[in-house]
Amino acid sequence: MATTTMLNQTTVVTRRYRYVVLLLLMGCDIIGVNGGFFLAYYLNLEAIVREFQPPSVGQVLLTLAVLNALFGTLFTANGLYRMQRGGSRIDEGYHIFRAISIGTIMFIALNTLFPIINITTLTLVYGWILATIGTTILRLIYHRAIGQLRLRGYDTRRVLIIGAGEIGQLVYRQMSKAPSLGYQIIGFLSDDVPTGQQVVDDVPVLGKRAKLGLAVRTCAIDEVIIALSGASYNDVFALISQVEDESVSIKIYPDAFQLITNNEVSVGELSGLPLITVRAVPLDRQLNRTVKRLLDIAVSAAALVMLAPLLLLIGILIKIDSPGPAFFIQERVGRDGRPFKMIKYRSMRLDAEKLGTWTTPNDDRRTRLGTFLRRFSIDELPQFINVLLGDMSVVGPRPEQPRYVAQFSEQIPRYMHRHREKAGITGWAQVNGLRGDTSIEERTRYDLYYIENWSPMFDIKIIIRTAYNAIRGDENAY
Repeated sequence: MATTTMLNQTTVVTRRYRYVVLLLLMGCDIIGVNGGFFLAYYLNLEAIVREFQPPSVGQVLLTLAVLNALFGTLFTANGLYRMQRGGSRIDEGYHIFRAISIGTIMFIALNTLFPIINITTLTLVYGWILATIGTTILRLIYHRAIGQLRLRGYDTRRVLIIGAGEIGQLVYRQMSKAPSLGYQIIGFLSDDVPTGQQVVDDVPVLGKRAKLGLAVRTCAIDEVIIALSGASYNDVFALISQVEDESVSIKIYPDAFQLITNNEVSVGELSGLPLITVRAVPLDRQLNRTVKRLLDIAVSAAALVMLAPLLLLIGILIKIDSPGPAFFIQERVGRDGRPFKMIKYRSMRLDAEKLGTWTTPNDDRRTRLGTFLRRFSIDELPQFINVLLGDMSVVGPRPEQPRYVAQFSEQIPRYMHRHREKAGITGWAQVNGLRGDTSIEERTRYDLYYIENWSPMFDIKIIIRTAYNAIRGDENAY
């Protein structure tokens, strides 16, 4: 009883702390937005004074009230206060840009129709730029600071994973990779693994799935993640019903073979017969294919031009480092199952394929320079040539050799669906750490998600994350 009471008190303190964290985030936005527009006004003050009379105190206060109400509403509408953990900073930056852009346009329109303060449109444009930059920087500092506090035990989330099998352990490993998110995994519930047995990293199975409600109350759980393979809807609903009266967040991790889509469903009819239509894959549309191809040409051409001296230097260094050609050309499978010749920098010995075909950690087939090239994904740079030729895209599922495609297509459901689009230099699976000797099933699931949810912004997000990972050095790139 004393333990339960103490946990409940800790939960109350944690929830109060989250309100403080939210207020801090809102404070950063207020400073970023107001500071940006104030700085723009100050920098343009001489031009404003020449054209207008100085504003009164009442006009300044009214302007600030309208400005903050407008931007506060737009930030909320853009989901910038949902307090999601582990969200993409790129997505957040895009939402900040969109909210401030819309807010600036609306304020210009309001100030034109109902003049609040005498100010030039150019000043507001400067304010838009400065507010966007300032808010983004302050949010990055905020996330960094919150991450450090979470490492010290503040703003943590007590997590219970339902399922101790392969999927449950995968969820655990992924969450453990990011301690700055503040997830504290208390244990597992499983009908297949005995209670008390330690599954991974000394984290135990606390009981059967039927004890979910009791476990949530006893351990003061904040978040439940259902990670079951092949669970039916009835199984999931039965679990949720146990905690529907509890203040706990529930998330469901999809089965490795389950297709994840955000497909829109519409109802039409044919001669009075109602038919349900599921939205086609975005890249089935010619316009989207054209947009993606233009993006590929722009990115690959710019990369080859800007990196030309580096590409030449790397080729020379490879020739000096080990005997053999600078490039490695291998047949891979692309869109619609068509083979093509993929170009890479050679990072292994000439007899590497005779000794094995699948790369592993500490692979002794690598050359001295090849280890460095693979670590920072530099060996992939020549594939921009494949992109210009139209064999590949900058972003897409990574291409495999024909022998592996034949093998995986028999073992993994819907594997061949990833060949509906061009292969990519990088992909959604790769930026999420699924490269090298990792699960093909998981890679396939991420590839299918990408194909079914493609957008230009999604490609840009993956490109930026790839560049960041390459600069940092990817531990799974071997």
